[in-house]
Amino acid sequence: MSSAEIDAYLAGLADPQRSTLQDLRQTIVSIIPEAEEVISYGMPAFRIQERVVAGFAAYKKHLSYFPHSGSVLPALKKDIKRYTWSKGTLRFAPDTPLPRSLVEKLIAVRLDEAFDTKLHKR
Repeated sequence: MSSAEIDAYLAGLADPQRSTLQDLRQTIVSIIPEAEEVISYGMPAFRIQERVVAGFAAYKKHLSYFPHSGSVLPALKKDIKRYTWSKGTLRFAPDTPLPRSLVEKLIAVRLDEAFDTKLHKR
């Protein structure tokens, strides 16, 4: 059901928000294909073994990536210095997708934290 809910969420957006978040969704799915697509806190998210490990949302003037942890973004300060961010939110322009390499790092740090393992490094 949540995949359909995420489809509906994205369908309700105008471009470039919709296409940028659709690309982000596809990137996340390709990095962690085992993740279940869910709605968490009213936004699209990805869950593995009952732990939400990534999410995103659209806002009026920006898009946000949510690592669902307050320690992921501070751990990647050098990688995200060109973005506006707080402990739990990475903001980016609606017409500028996050680079795949950055999404891979964000997910790897979150998986390592969530599962206390380095097995998810890619």
